[in-house]
Amino acid sequence: MKILIIGPTRIGDTVLSSGIVDHISKSYPQAQITVACGAISAPLYKSLPNLDQIIPITKKTASTHWWGVWLEVYRTRWDLVIDFRRSIVPWVIRAKSRIVTKAALDINEHRVVSYSRALGLENSPPSPVLWTSVEDENRANTLIPDGGPVVAVAPTANWRGKMWDVNRFVSVINRITNVSCEKSIFPDARIAILGGPGEETSASILLESIAQDRLLNLVGKEDLYTISACLRRCSLFIGNDSGLMHMAAAANIPTLGLFGPSRVENYHPWGKYTEAVCTEKSYHELVKKPVKRADNSYNMMDSLTVDSVVEAVENLLFKHKIITI
Repeated sequence: MKILIIGPTRIGDTVLSSGIVDHISKSYPQAQITVACGAISAPLYKSLPNLDQIIPITKKTASTHWWGVWLEVYRTRWDLVIDFRRSIVPWVIRAKSRIVTKAALDINEHRVVSYSRALGLENSPPSPVLWTSVEDENRANTLIPDGGPVVAVAPTANWRGKMWDVNRFVSVINRITNVSCEKSIFPDARIAILGGPGEETSASILLESIAQDRLLNLVGKEDLYTISACLRRCSLFIGNDSGLMHMAAAANIPTLGLFGPSRVENYHPWGKYTEAVCTEKSYHELVKKPVKRADNSYNMMDSLTVDSVVEAVENLLFKHKIITI
């Protein structure tokens, strides 16, 4: 059996749709699965069971990238095609069955539920997962060796408007890990700073604020599958709404997502140990004027206080009996 999956472009959407992909993989364990997806998110599929091939997609003008995808897949007669992008490809290749995801039923529907509806699983949506290999786990063990709790922090995002002030991240870390603080949650915990290639500058203040013997600098240094394995070794994740936030939730660790100019209803971290904390200003207040990402707005997260984030961390960990307050 041959299955073609046309996956999302971005890391976050790739993670949010991963539960559906995992469901398909487990439902058809003998199938050969080909995944065509955004080049940046392609590494997340590397250890997908019964994976046959990954076709990275790089966007081109006038959607001409779909022509390249078609050239890669048209010779095969597919038993099943699942398209998360609602592209033309499923309709111009030979396929016994086609499943194309649809738009949300309402503006408050979470993306995981929307993806699941295409397979009739909206009432029990498969949770996002991360696929890693033994090699990935071994690499993570080297990067984050045993030795006490690790707090993962992701201070970046795909545009400035979603990025909380890095100095406030510093304050939160001091509050929850400083051994001299009366209510420190993880005294002297190691701090893993996460980010993608080219985001070193955005994280520099945070990197410089942490003692070297506690710092685990993973900004732009490792591939996505290694980061997936590293997240499983962390005790807590705090970060902006981003692909890394969704990866942390899929790693099944306590995950706190920080939200401002993005819809928390659609994109809050999905999982058992997850929470979101939002700016005092609502999404609608923040985006009442057209948002131009190229403007590099710095102020859209300013109404989220350090106290609010620390309280949200405490509530998350207390709720799941990870700490007692």
